[in-house]
Amino acid sequence: MLMTSKKYKFTFIDLFSGIGGFKMALESNSGKCLGFSEINTDAISTYCENFNESSDENLGDIKKIKELPSHDLLTAGVPCQSWSIAGKNLGFDDDRGQLWNDTIYLLQQSKPKAFIFENVKGLVDPRNKEALGYILKRIKQAGYYADYHVINSHDYGVPQNRIRVYIIGFKSEEHFLNFAIPSSVKEKIKLSDVLGVSVPEEESSALQKDLFGEIIPLKSMSLSSSNGINDYFLFNDLRNGDTTIHSWDILSTTARQKDICYLLLKNRRKKLYGKLDGNPLSLENFQSLDSSIKLSEINKLIDLEILKEEEYLFSIEKYDESCLSKEELIILDYSENGYLNIDTLKSEKSLRVKRIKIKDTFNTLKEKNIVKCCEIRYDFKNTKISTGLFGVNRIFLPTSNVFPTLVASDTNDYVTDKFIDTQSPKELKKWFLKNIYKKDGYRKITKEEACLIQGFPDTFLLPQTRARWMKLIGNSVSVPVIEKLCEAIIESGAFEKPHKINKHLTRHLKQGLALSRASNSGL
Repeated sequence: MLMTSKKYKFTFIDLFSGIGGFKMALESNSGKCLGFSEINTDAISTYCENFNESSDENLGDIKKIKELPSHDLLTAGVPCQSWSIAGKNLGFDDDRGQLWNDTIYLLQQSKPKAFIFENVKGLVDPRNKEALGYILKRIKQAGYYADYHVINSHDYGVPQNRIRVYIIGFKSEEHFLNFAIPSSVKEKIKLSDVLGVSVPEEESSALQKDLFGEIIPLKSMSLSSSNGINDYFLFNDLRNGDTTIHSWDILSTTARQKDICYLLLKNRRKKLYGKLDGNPLSLENFQSLDSSIKLSEINKLIDLEILKEEEYLFSIEKYDESCLSKEELIILDYSENGYLNIDTLKSEKSLRVKRIKIKDTFNTLKEKNIVKCCEIRYDFKNTKISTGLFGVNRIFLPTSNVFPTLVASDTNDYVTDKFIDTQSPKELKKWFLKNIYKKDGYRKITKEEACLIQGFPDTFLLPQTRARWMKLIGNSVSVPVIEKLCEAIIESGAFEKPHKINKHLTRHLKQGLALSRASNSGL
């Protein structure tokens, strides 16, 4: 059970409270919670158990809350699926996106002195520019001065690459202008600290030098790297690099088969072969790159489950519109010159908004003999980047500064306690496969480690089942980030008592008046 302070500087309401990340951070800054809103039963019981709260304090479903008690600070980790990559990026076209309206309604109704709203970075993507503008406009109409800030949890000491958007606003323009985002902390917790592994001095220093002992600049990577080499191994057939493991590295394949795989990897993203970021290649496409490639060779890679066959282009036969469903007619509207490409349909957001199941609808058109395949292409069997290969997405080394974003659905990311015993890029992958991957020298993070990675104490109480505690911790905010933001809000003067501010202003006004009179008397 986490104890809370009796003395407080401000009061707050905790909307979409989850397991209490906001509560823990705000109470550490002498805040007092006047109520929380949550509908997930696991989150409610976890919140109450850790903070010794009664479930009676739960305000319930935000859509049913008519008014909030008077308070100083309103917080809300508004559900993010509508804007996330993991979701369908439907924004306000998704029912969950409408929860923003409920949140802003309660902001306008209760009129706190300040607020913090948290969301995924997808909210500030160019494709969601209109939605973000709408949210900020509504907040302004509610009587608040606000702006959004993109923050990585790692900057505030959390060993996690977690980028989130924080919309922070104030009732007073003065406090809004006084507010400043805190500077990044100098002392950062590393993954090795969480794993309880001591990184040898020679490991950390050696990885910063080249083979001749010269210091070289680090490459700009999405996650941690040393000496320009990732501190993790990526299991993926769609990317390449010194620390990328492909399915043909794991399975028994010939040099010729590897060459064919690399040929597809190198060319599938070229616009010459399609409109998508990655496109399958036909036999003719392969042969235009290497005339010696035979269909039998491609079929052997299909048997190994490295490649797969795809129906790519379809001709459209004559049809009677009266015999087709609304969804089928919409799909057929995307045809060009009597042909239909299913990959083109996958990039159409309008079809997702209309909730049309492309694959199912396409299958009914095939059953009615309205569309017929006229071109077969070939692609890698494993084309979902986040899934990885054979149940593994990434394996992080103890030298890594960060772990990837914790998400509710868990990931196929693992850690290892072992250190790489080579600095040669050519030997790197070989050493890793032999000494770590094939010897099962890797594991998933524990519950206690997940808590530390998110900024909670490792004693924080969570359900025993991994799927349940991962959902709760993955949906939470990083506690140290909220702590720092709260400190900055306090420093803005937003929670100072009005009479203190008035005395301060009155003193300056009196001084200004006295100077003015002295100046006038001297004229």
